[in-house]
Amino acid sequence: MSITESPSRYSGLENMSIRELLVNMNNEDKTVPLAVEKVIPAIERLTTEIAAKMSAGGRLFYIGAGTSGRIGILDASEIPPTYGMPQGRVIGLIAGGDTAGPTQLLAGYGFQANGVTTGCIVCNTGSEVAKHAQFPIEVVVGPEFVTGSTRMKSGTAQKLILNMISTATMIKLGRVKGNKMVDMQLSNVKLVNRGTRMVMEELGIPQDEAERLLKQFGSVRKAVESRKGHARN
Repeated sequence: MSITESPSRYSGLENMSIRELLVNMNNEDKTVPLAVEKVIPAIERLTTEIAAKMSAGGRLFYIGAGTSGRIGILDASEIPPTYGMPQGRVIGLIAGGDTAGPTQLLAGYGFQANGVTTGCIVCNTGSEVAKHAQFPIEVVVGPEFVTGSTRMKSGTAQKLILNMISTATMIKLGRVKGNKMVDMQLSNVKLVNRGTRMVMEELGIPQDEAERLLKQFGSVRKAVESRKGHARN
């Protein structure tokens, strides 16, 4: 039996009060970052490879079934608006059934197997996928609060690790300056206001001028570079 399918440490869940359920789930959730901490060296190895491949023009594919697939799609979907990456550089795919396996899913993306780097994030030890992946990450979070409900601790661990991988990669690709998302898409008022503050802080200019530059050039990076470039000329 796999670890994620092991019986919960708790029993009689239906007899617990809502407060007891929430406290016990929270206690289990607290163990997840500690499990992730133990595998940081493995995360580092995979992220280093991903950053190098993407710097050379490569793409990042997330493939998973069920919760894992949905988490991958979520992470991939957030990269263009958050970091201004072109669509199609980070791609999330969800597998399932005989006609939607990894090979079939990748077929429509001009995928070439030669030179592909493979990694995985699994919450059991000794899995088949980890045996075949070049950069396996085995983050063992233990039995779930509800037996076998891997959308809980296992899903949380995978989400945390994908956050780490994609964020570190985007930083290394130059999509963050200082600590700011200078290439984010200005898709709503909140983000325009955030971008305006970034331009104000970077250039030391008033709000109305910063907002005008931001709307003119369409991104924090371009707005700042336009003024700094002008100052140098």
